Amino acid sequence: MKHVIALDVGGTGMKAALVGADGTLLHEARRATGRERGPDAVVESILAFAAELRAHGEERFGESAVAAGVAVPGIVDPENGIAVYASNLGWRDVPLRTLLGERLGGVPVALGHDVRTGGLAEGRIGAGRGADRFLFVPLGTGIAGAIGIAGTIEAGAHGYAGEIGHIVVRPDGPDCGCGQRGCLETLASASAVSRAWAAASGDPEADAADCAKAVESGDPAAVRVWQDAVDALAAGLVTALTLLDPRTLIIGGGLAEAAETLFVPLRAAVEERVTFQKLPDVVPAALGDTAGCLGAGLLAWDLLSTEVSA
Repeated sequence: MKHVIALDVGGTGMKAALVGADGTLLHEARRATGRERGPDAVVESILAFAAELRAHGEERFGESAVAAGVAVPGIVDPENGIAVYASNLGWRDVPLRTLLGERLGGVPVALGHDVRTGGLAEGRIGAGRGADRFLFVPLGTGIAGAIGIAGTIEAGAHGYAGEIGHIVVRPDGPDCGCGQRGCLETLASASAVSRAWAAASGDPEADAADCAKAVESGDPAAVRVWQDAVDALAAGLVTALTLLDPRTLIIGGGLAEAAETLFVPLRAAVEERVTFQKLPDVVPAALGDTAGCLGAGLLAWDLLSTEVSA
């Protein structure tokens, strides 16, 4: 059975799969990234994990994977197959495509940015299926975005397209690691809500999920914290939809797990802010934490189809 290797490398864990031509997950595996051991050890872990997947495919299906796709965080140069920089993994200018190709016996390897790769999967086989234009926004430790256009993800001229988390929504807001103040991710990411609720509740261990539960129980302090985040998020999203005019707005990440506790006030806040803009469908992501891995599989199959057509 023809299959590809798909790898989604995160700051703490790696998700991997063998993916069939129809997108079926034929085998799944996970393991720790082990970033505390340093960037060289992380790279070796990725290569060893991929080699194990190749061996599993040979044993189970009688043939090697025909390609591989890998999604990584940070700054990525997909054309040259280089993982340029990732602060949470500590690496710089890693020729990951070449290294993986060598470890996997010379099969073609596609390299992608984690959020854009997850967006590719959501657009083709997830919540954005059938939408010719969509914006995928995962709300996690930070906030990023993937701009979907006609089945592909727009990377921009320099690979930075979709960085919605660094739209300034409150110029007098908190300092952001990017050097600005009041960026969207300092106010509406899951980690921002966690910080705000820990301060408001007096419980340093409280997080965004706890805040959502408190909102559902009617806690007025939690409602204030939650609404502040929703208002900031709506402001950033309306800026994005003014520029991009997406048909569908897909919200994912940890904060989206609050379901209608997030989506009811968010849809209302977005609708309240639009004037001439067309209101997109605002929907939850469908693929959860498998999106990056599924997207890596799509990148691998796309690479093969491109080679065939060339």
